[in-house]
Amino acid sequence: MDSVYELYRRGCDLLDHGDHSAAIVPLTRARELEPTKTSIREALGRALFHAQRYERAAEEFQAVAAAAPTNDYALFCLGRSMQLLGRHREACHPLAVACSMCPTRADYRLYRDRARRDAASS
Repeated sequence: MDSVYELYRRGCDLLDHGDHSAAIVPLTRARELEPTKTSIREALGRALFHAQRYERAAEEFQAVAAAAPTNDYALFCLGRSMQLLGRHREACHPLAVACSMCPTRADYRLYRDRARRDAASS
């Protein structure tokens, strides 16, 4: 049986090589073994996001943000997942918080502003 670390490393290697769907398998197994490890959940969220499984990605990023509320990247990815699900109003808060944590990130500002615009028009 693979250790949690081996599963995590395998998943991250697959993720780094762009094989997002394949990365989901070992990262899900690692998360099942260590559900409180935010590094595992963030990597799984990234794999799910890139595999266009936005609902599940949002769940992983929400769990990371709940455990580590100062993780701007998890908040940003949570907001982006919400946007891609068409849930623009829900995307506004995590994107605004991420943007306030890292105001120099142009990408954070861009997607925060898009979420606000799309929420206002819906």
